[in-house]
Amino acid sequence: MNLVSTIKLDIVTPEKIIYSDDVQAIVAPGIEGDLGILPNHAPLITTLRPGALMIRENGEELHLAIFGGFLEVRPNRVIILADAAERHDEINRVEAESAKRQAEQRLSCKDITDIGMTQAEAQLRHSLVRLKVIEKSSKRKKHHTV
Repeated sequence: MNLVSTIKLDIVTPEKIIYSDDVQAIVAPGIEGDLGILPNHAPLITTLRPGALMIRENGEELHLAIFGGFLEVRPNRVIILADAAERHDEINRVEAESAKRQAEQRLSCKDITDIGMTQAEAQLRHSLVRLKVIEKSSKRKKHHTV
């Protein structure tokens, strides 16, 4: 049995390749909970929910916001086809907090339509994912500066 210490990860959206490199570990927001993937993982395909994706590369953690899609694990390769994705350094905290407040305000309206509620809930979920990724990334930076 040939064990390797890294696994190739490709993250692709309809617009571009977000990430492509060899990594030590991945924690992805699977539809039924977070999914940890290490080198030599068994093959699988799963749906992703909006959430924070953690990549461990060279001992460092990188966090991305993933907004749904699919994950496929092949022998020593993981492919994520994401509906949308953002690296932590692409997320604007002020904009994410503003979008969260707007969504919460829309959801508190008494005369909101079903479509408006669905849109506001999606906006709130996306804002919370972005803020979670920013928070996780800032915690990592604090630990490295100590």
